[in-house]
Amino acid sequence: MDAQVSPITITRHGAVAVVHIDHAPVNALSRGVRQGLLDAVRSLDADVSVSALVLSGGPGRFIAGADLKEMALPPDAPFLPEVVGAIDACTKPVVAALDGAALGGGCEIALACDLRLGSAKALVGLTETRLGIIPGAGGTQRLVRLVGVAQAIALVCEGRVLKAGEALAVGLIDAVVEGDLLTEAIARAPAVAKRRLAALPVPVGDPAEEAAAAAKALKGARGVPAIAEAIRVITASKDADFASGLALERAAFLALRESPEAKALRHLFLAEREAVKVPGLEGAKARSVSSAAVIGAGTMGAGIAVALLDAGYPVILVERDDEAAQAGVARIDALYSRQVKSGRIDEAHKAERLARLLPASDYAALADADLIVEAAFEDMGVKTDIFRRLDGVAKQGAVLATNTSYLDLEAIAAATSRPEDVVGLHFFAPANIMKLLEVVKATHTAPDVLATALALAKRMGKQPVVAGNCDGFIGNRIYAVYRRHAEYLVEDGASPEQVDAALEAFGFAMGIFAVSDMSGLDIAYAMRKRRAATRDPAERYVSIADMLVETGRLGRKTNGGWYAYDANGNRTSDPAVTQIIAEARAAKGIQPRSFTHEQIQLRLLAVMANEGAKELAEGIALRASDIDLAFVNGYGFPRLKGGPMHAAEALGLPTILTEIKAAHATGGAGSDTAPLLAQLVAEGRAFADWQKASAPKGGNT
Repeated sequence: MDAQVSPITITRHGAVAVVHIDHAPVNALSRGVRQGLLDAVRSLDADVSVSALVLSGGPGRFIAGADLKEMALPPDAPFLPEVVGAIDACTKPVVAALDGAALGGGCEIALACDLRLGSAKALVGLTETRLGIIPGAGGTQRLVRLVGVAQAIALVCEGRVLKAGEALAVGLIDAVVEGDLLTEAIARAPAVAKRRLAALPVPVGDPAEEAAAAAKALKGARGVPAIAEAIRVITASKDADFASGLALERAAFLALRESPEAKALRHLFLAEREAVKVPGLEGAKARSVSSAAVIGAGTMGAGIAVALLDAGYPVILVERDDEAAQAGVARIDALYSRQVKSGRIDEAHKAERLARLLPASDYAALADADLIVEAAFEDMGVKTDIFRRLDGVAKQGAVLATNTSYLDLEAIAAATSRPEDVVGLHFFAPANIMKLLEVVKATHTAPDVLATALALAKRMGKQPVVAGNCDGFIGNRIYAVYRRHAEYLVEDGASPEQVDAALEAFGFAMGIFAVSDMSGLDIAYAMRKRRAATRDPAERYVSIADMLVETGRLGRKTNGGWYAYDANGNRTSDPAVTQIIAEARAAKGIQPRSFTHEQIQLRLLAVMANEGAKELAEGIALRASDIDLAFVNGYGFPRLKGGPMHAAEALGLPTILTEIKAAHATGGAGSDTAPLLAQLVAEGRAFADWQKASAPKGGNT
């Protein structure tokens, strides 16, 4: 076997030595990179023929940060502080040539250099708090000496990534080079003086400004322990020397690295990269999409149109008549007006996007569209009729997408003569804001159509998750079980307020009943009525939500659902709901019992993970981590818990299995134990093990 090629090479340009980092795709700080950098810096420092060093990541790169896959393994020397320390201690000037991302540990390496030159493509930032940790190789201590306490708190706690001009303005880089960056770095290197940030004092700042920066960071922390630790470590630098600050930072980093929150955030980070690896797409090329269309200009259709306009597409908006089409334009105009009012865009950007919007009431307007998204009412008859009409007007090769959230994609595709062109694009409301996009694959969906959907998601800034076809796909199928068991808890003795409080204590921004009121109880009501004829009679059914709808309580839009709402939208408990619940219990002879927050949390987590295990076994979800991405990005599952499958794994699958058996006794049919869950417990394995061993491997799209 050939010896492993080092990712670090050295070239000489007279007395200047260039240390090249080449570890595709982003020069992550793997063990090989760390060892190679350490060896190179030490050997060049000892070489009397070398007067200066340049660190280069190659065209379009520097170092994008840690190798997160290694962070899940036992620590392996050399550690990053040793590498950064060697650069700092080098007796010869070291120039960092930043032609791309210098993030996290890459930024810490750059800060240890004496001069930082960036191209226009440079991106600089200490982004560790996004992963539940803080910089651990001197990043906080060097940064604070460069920009002061208040600015350091803001940059670190927000995990802000600065473009070249912004980095220059705050002093993170010393110059932006317009020509060839490496050539300029080599030319400047011999005249560079040593400038160790470690030797600088912490600038004297305004205590009020520093306190305001800390308060703002804590307000936006949302329970992330790393934020408070970053503030503590940065603030302490005012009263400590560099070595003491370094030790304080490292201790905090090591403690946070092993925290549940950091593990959950690392899990999601890696899950995002895995989600676009889909079996069967190796070599598939996305179809060209230069124009798009949306059928249906209601709330969802308008949001989808905005998402497409924001991505740069011209959009045709089709409705049943001109009046409905103009109403859709007004909705889109209102969405953009809110963005202008909030300062997200200006009037010029609004006008530019609206100029690319073409309202129409004739399907003939769709003849040249490359992508058509149907966003009509959630009714199979309505949707199949639309797709029959599309079959006659859409050009060959056009991608035909449906925004259905529950309906059978196979049946919708069968309404056309080209089922290979049909794909599900399940957006989440509000469609222009919510990050999740469920990409649903039917039996005949062509690989290049699926690749097009994934490319579209990337262009729109969405997180795609590929799902197989079933009632509710990945997310709504699990959510239906989650909601059903929340209603069982209420019928058995908990109040809606208690269930929501338990979920909010777990980390949800809103509990399930408050969310239902916001969405509208009539939506789930219609879905239940559609399923009534095929519902297993052995499945427990709670009629409380039906009773609320049938008395006119549809949620926030009627100022009453599970809660009562005042004119300002504030929710309160409603005696009328308490009475309806009591009557429903009495009708079934249920003696209400009490539940703790922990019991409610465990039950609802268990049923989500159990249904997720069924989806994995059936191939509806490719990976447990895909389910986690769906729930974190589409259903408000707390990021710090990593998604329902990760959270179940962290709690212990034997505990989940025991709880599912109790849930099955409570819920009957549909709540039975997933065979995969039972198998994993019997074998002492977890979802992560199953994912590694069983999940199909596909190429990057």
